[in-house]
Amino acid sequence: MLINRDIEVGSHTKFQKPTIALLPWGHVWEDFLDSIGVSLETFCEEGPGGWMLGYMHALRLAGVRTVLVLISSRTSQPMRFQHKATGATILVLPVSKSYLAIRRHMIAPYPSFGGSVEKLFGNVRGARRILFKVCKEIAPYLTTPLGLLTRELKQEGCCAIFCQEYEYFRFDACTLLGQWLHLPVFASFQGTSSDASPIARLVRPLTMQSCTGLVIGPEAEIKRVRSRYTLPDAKIAQIFNPIDLDLWKPIDRNEARAVLDLPTDAHIVVWHGRVEIQTKGLDVLLEAWEQVCRERPEQNLRLLLIGMGTDAEKLRQRLAALPNQNVVWIDHYADRLTIRCALSAGDVYAFPSRVEGFPVAPIEAMACGLPIVAAQASGIPDIVKDGEASGGIVVPCGDSVTFASALGHLLDSETLRQEWGERARQRVAEHFSLEVVGKQLRDFLLQEKTRQIE
Repeated sequence: MLINRDIEVGSHTKFQKPTIALLPWGHVWEDFLDSIGVSLETFCEEGPGGWMLGYMHALRLAGVRTVLVLISSRTSQPMRFQHKATGATILVLPVSKSYLAIRRHMIAPYPSFGGSVEKLFGNVRGARRILFKVCKEIAPYLTTPLGLLTRELKQEGCCAIFCQEYEYFRFDACTLLGQWLHLPVFASFQGTSSDASPIARLVRPLTMQSCTGLVIGPEAEIKRVRSRYTLPDAKIAQIFNPIDLDLWKPIDRNEARAVLDLPTDAHIVVWHGRVEIQTKGLDVLLEAWEQVCRERPEQNLRLLLIGMGTDAEKLRQRLAALPNQNVVWIDHYADRLTIRCALSAGDVYAFPSRVEGFPVAPIEAMACGLPIVAAQASGIPDIVKDGEASGGIVVPCGDSVTFASALGHLLDSETLRQEWGERARQRVAEHFSLEVVGKQLRDFLLQEKTRQIE
């Protein structure tokens, strides 16, 4: 069982390193952990983390301490843990009782995922419908316990706040809190790029102007934000999501296949991530896979899927209907070493997502020496910037025919796979390593502190 570790904290003098508070997306943290079958204990010991784990690790190497602030409905008081891989403090704060009172009536708490008033509260009518509409808009802003957060930020000696998304309610709340506490507030882009809330439309232009800076990976998103909010260039830094090249590196191919009980003579395409069929483009991948198999009846082919999510049952039904039962699905939480093993066993990596922010999964695959075929979702044109020279092929989103053609192009040539795989790892080493990104993050997030010293 995970033990709540009461870490001795207090004033700035108790910490030798500057400290950043990192607040992720979501109403409460278990909404994410539960959907992938991961406990808080497992998270602290093994991950997962993606971009978040990468930030924590990169900042540590750059001499910056991170406090990861999670909001939870399963605690009534602040708790502290330590993340095993990065040494970062994990601070779990209770969500407000007012939010819980509203949430008890919600069917789908996330309007951005199709939560209309009916889906949030059922078929309500009359005055109750108006009340529920108001509650729907207010509820997200009640999730961040600002009083508790203020106390804990001071206790941890935080010199800046860093939110996962800027077009999101928690960023608005933290920006206002930062103004009150005279703390710089930053935010990154990981996928959320719209918020139709009337409250957001009112306050977002103000919070975007008031924040200290934004960390954005995709060039297209930088242009959109700069145009929409008329932000100066100095307020935006193009910084990619980092990856640990010591962890994400290929192991012996035959050894990896033996561990996963995969045939040594098969051509294997790999995908890993959350099982959300529409968002992640898994329907496109399965249609493309059927085409690849039809066109190569003589080849021993395997599609290896790793991950869990809200559409797990739908995916199971689709796999059962495939004419070729040559799909291997690791349908439970897989730690990073298992994923690395799977990537090392593969020949090509598939990334068919329709919607992304700045994805980490294809970078992990490239670091393990896999050439990739990716749909042109946000971030992909920046990751595979030079196409073949970067070790990959980028195709239109939702185009299963072109996706299948690109997969087949690589599956049919061992020489191409080897050459592009080497280019892919080199691309990651030059632009996405912990050392490179950590220094960029440190310099940008601590700019106010640096100015004060000067």
